[in-house]
Amino acid sequence: MAETFELKNVQSQLSSISESLSDGTFVQVRKLLHDLQPGDVALLLESSPSKTRNELWQLIDADFHGDVLEELSEDVRNGIISKMVPSSVVDALEDMDTDDLAETLSSLPDTVLQSILKSMDAQDRLRAEKALSYGEDTAGFMMNTDTITLRPDVTIDVVLRYLRLKGELPENTDTLYVVNRHDNLLGTVPVTKLLTSSLNISVNEIMNEDAKTIPVNMSDSEVAGMFERYDWLSAPVIDANKTLVGRITIDDVVDIIREDAEHSMMSMAGLDDEEDTFAPVGQSTKRRSIWLGVNLVTALMAAAVSDLFEATLSQLAVLAILNTIVPSMGGVAGNQTLTLVIRGMALGHVSQSNAVWLVKKELAIGFLNGIIWATLIASVIALWKQDFMLGVVIAFAMLMNMIAAGLAGATLPIIMKRLNIDPALAGSVILTTITDVVGIFAFLGTATLFLI
Repeated sequence: MAETFELKNVQSQLSSISESLSDGTFVQVRKLLHDLQPGDVALLLESSPSKTRNELWQLIDADFHGDVLEELSEDVRNGIISKMVPSSVVDALEDMDTDDLAETLSSLPDTVLQSILKSMDAQDRLRAEKALSYGEDTAGFMMNTDTITLRPDVTIDVVLRYLRLKGELPENTDTLYVVNRHDNLLGTVPVTKLLTSSLNISVNEIMNEDAKTIPVNMSDSEVAGMFERYDWLSAPVIDANKTLVGRITIDDVVDIIREDAEHSMMSMAGLDDEEDTFAPVGQSTKRRSIWLGVNLVTALMAAAVSDLFEATLSQLAVLAILNTIVPSMGGVAGNQTLTLVIRGMALGHVSQSNAVWLVKKELAIGFLNGIIWATLIASVIALWKQDFMLGVVIAFAMLMNMIAAGLAGATLPIIMKRLNIDPALAGSVILTTITDVVGIFAFLGTATLFLI
């Protein structure tokens, strides 16, 4: 109930801001924006057309610019930063966590990035360049450097006095890290254990020496998998020398999981997962036209196969009526397999050790589905058109295409992954082309042999 009330309250505030903005009462808008959390302000900006978004940004207190930028999607954030002077961007990025800083800077055009880096002081520039030095989509790129480290020989009493003197802990701190004088990770100490242990014992006596760590170059999807598997709230990140370089917390992992899900969904439609819903018409048209062009080429390939059998179609008009059934069924069956395999790869279920077994399984499913639906369609067509041979022809084509769909749906993601091509982005287009070409060729080719 509390969460529902809070959601309704936020929606009410967002509605009030929109109304006040329309009425021109900017003082009221500024007050309402000040009362919102950064994530809610980001939601409002992302839900607003470009002109309204610019007006809202001008009304947000400059001290909160960095907090709001952290929450924005890439497209919206880049659009806002492109209209800011470099010095204002630097001020907004000053207190940003390392992982958010890296994500923000990495998505900017190179000219804008260089301008911002030049405006930074030496310390901030070094921090930014260090954050950018790690490869994108790696543990190093998504980690924070705000770790609290301990020496193994100090007592719990000393540690607690140090923490009280420090006054506050970094966000989402559930574990402290034990290192030697070279910052090599020796072990971890959960905060809960620290608070419940005797004050006179040393850190060395309660630390966990077998704590799992994350290599700095591990992919972010693998990191997310480890957090899910081990139910972590945070984990230390180490380099090749086992030096502690940072930590990853659960809030960062949640962002990765959400981004991966959005990427898979949007890629299948040929869209960028960070695309701005309210981007200018020209910009959106340009992005979508590329994918529409690719689809047009594949459609022409299927049409070219039909053109090979123009004489057959002209002699038997019923074939033109039935010509879409086989490709359509194959496309649906193939996309079911494709989606299942891509999901399995994302979850780490599909590997070289079981890929062959999976392909054989999907091939068998394609064969059985082909038998079932070929029998059904043959019966329907034979009764509908009073032509038994026509039913046999479409049944054979259906069987061939269902087998091809199962095989293509299972193998395409595996092959594309090995070629470093995103299966979610291009898999469905290639699969549809295969099922269209095979379906049309099998149906019209068989009809040419047996019906003409």
